[in-house]
Amino acid sequence: MKFTKMHGCGNDYVYFDCTNEQLPDETAAAIKLSDRHFGIGGDGIILIKKGSKADFEMVMYNADGTRGAMCGNGIRCVAKYVYDHKLTDKTSFTVESMGAVKVIDVTVENGEVVSARVDMGAPSLRAEDIPVICSGDRAVDCPVTVGGREYRMTCVSMGNPHAVVFIDSPPRDFDVEGVGRLFENSEMFPDRTNTEFIKVTDRKNLEMRVWERGSGETLACGTGACASAVAAMVNGYCESEVTVHLLGGDLQISWSGKEGDSVFMTGPATTVFEGEINL
Repeated sequence: MKFTKMHGCGNDYVYFDCTNEQLPDETAAAIKLSDRHFGIGGDGIILIKKGSKADFEMVMYNADGTRGAMCGNGIRCVAKYVYDHKLTDKTSFTVESMGAVKVIDVTVENGEVVSARVDMGAPSLRAEDIPVICSGDRAVDCPVTVGGREYRMTCVSMGNPHAVVFIDSPPRDFDVEGVGRLFENSEMFPDRTNTEFIKVTDRKNLEMRVWERGSGETLACGTGACASAVAAMVNGYCESEVTVHLLGGDLQISWSGKEGDSVFMTGPATTVFEGEINL
């Protein structure tokens, strides 16, 4: 079966065109193919299918075989794939993932997509939407103790759960693996969580590292960048437009600050290589 390796800011997945053929045992394939030593290597796999409520459907699996509800970097790459492979000639179209429909506008240069702007939908700060167990109906600037240390945490749902933790030191010096694993599996999060560790550089720039549930640390997380920007805005740390600097590159995030309004994410999408594999 043919595949394409793609990444958005270093958040890499193995993509399959499933508009006309099916991938056998999707969960097993995700585990096998994501392995960076014995497989193709990636943070997971993404299947592109015909949409029932949108132009296309994105079916995303983490490296451990669990299904993911949304992937901001992945959906930009889906947009690049369907345009570059002439599955559509539109520069504005829709992609659904686990029922959520996103509107995407692509930027084309020399016949290929180089970046995409995604309407990521409205964020939710309600504890039950994330879900997170806390004392109030929202977990905003909450003191939490993890691994014997207290942190300030704001939780945001972008269709998937995020715990945004603000730190004073540069993220590059932070123990993301050790602390991120503790957050992911904390009893506070019944469905586990993605955790972003954020340093506020100034009112227009955030530094971020991320621990993704089911995949571990990745070079970027689009929904995590959106959640981090929302959390920073809610706490009064930054303006309505912010650049999030990740290990794999930069994402531009904008939000009006009004609950119910969409978050918009703009960033690159890159094809690494194509191949064929027996499954």
